[in-house]
Amino acid sequence: MSQKPKYAPPTTPTRTITQATLNGLANLIKLLPTGTVFLFQFLNPVLTNNGHCDVVNKYLSGVLIAVSAFSCGFASFTDSYTDSQGNIHYGIVTNKGLWPSSPTQDLSSYRLQLGDFVHAFFALIVFAVVALLGPWTFSLLSKLLMALPPAIGAASSVIFYVS
Repeated sequence: MSQKPKYAPPTTPTRTITQATLNGLANLIKLLPTGTVFLFQFLNPVLTNNGHCDVVNKYLSGVLIAVSAFSCGFASFTDSYTDSQGNIHYGIVTNKGLWPSSPTQDLSSYRLQLGDFVHAFFALIVFAVVALLGPWTFSLLSKLLMALPPAIGAASSVIFYVS
């Protein structure tokens, strides 16, 4: 009994570009805190009362945004390693290495780097876009969001003028 050869589609420029795009998207998804964003998307309609403006709902929405934003930023400063027995351990990245450290492994290579801060910044930016431009949050914070661009522009102009 002979095995059939596996079919391999021909490699074309379009296929190569598509594959590179999908690989890049997969890498991006691995870097973003998808669990936090999913939890925010799940709880936001409940806590905002589907966009109805009550004072309590504004505070609840603000707390949810703050906690979720902290989680997105904090996730950029965590990492994991596998010990010699195959167990996965998680820790917080510090200047000296991963904390809590392992007595049997050298974890000094897990140090804070500029990339960790860049990753945290962009994770927060992506979360802010998802959170603040969502339909329920936008309806609660629409007046603030309408005033925000001119305020940021004015503050930036002053800073650029002074410096």
